[in-house]
Amino acid sequence: MVRTRVGYAGGTSPNPTYHNLGDHTEAIAMDYDPAKISYQELVEIFWASHVPTQKAWSRQYMAIIFAQGDKQEQVAQETKKIMELRGRSKIYTEVAASTEFYLAEDYHQKYYLQKTPQLMEEYKNLYPEWSEFISSTAVARVNGYIAGYGTIGALQKEINMLGLSERGKKILIKKKGVNVDE
Repeated sequence: MVRTRVGYAGGTSPNPTYHNLGDHTEAIAMDYDPAKISYQELVEIFWASHVPTQKAWSRQYMAIIFAQGDKQEQVAQETKKIMELRGRSKIYTEVAASTEFYLAEDYHQKYYLQKTPQLMEEYKNLYPEWSEFISSTAVARVNGYIAGYGTIGALQKEINMLGLSERGKKILIKKKGVNVDE
C-alpha cells in the first residue's frame, strides 16, 4: 500500500463530518502500486476481510466498493457475482462508481499511530504539515503495523526505510510483539 486516508464518500450532502454524515458512508481511499499488487488482488482481500452477506445496520457503516472507472467496476461486480454463486447467499456489499471523497477529521487519520505518542512525535518532526503526514507512505505502513497488519518479517525488511530513529524502530518492533530488550 502506498498511501491511505480515511473519510466519507457515496453521498450527496456537502462537506460531511463524523457527526454530520448525511447520506455518506465511512470510506478509505487507497493508493497502491499495481506493479506490486493488482486491483483484483485488493478486491479479493476486501471480500475476505468482511462478511458480505451481513446487511449493514446503517449507511454509515455499509460495506461498499467505490470503483474508479469501468474496469474496476467490472472486476468488483464479477467478484461479487462469484461470491454470490459460491455462497448461494445474497451479498449486501455494494459496488458503485467512485464519488467525491471527503477527508475525515484529523483524529481519525492514522488512528493507531496517533495512539503511540513516541512514534507520533518522530513523524511530526519528519512531516510538520498535516497533509504530508497523512499522505506519507511510511506513516501508512507504520499505522498498519501498529494496527496488527503485516508480518514481523515484512517489517524487518522495510524498517530502515520508515524514517524512524533506532529508538522508534525498537518501539515499533515491540508493538509487533517481539521482545527487543536493550
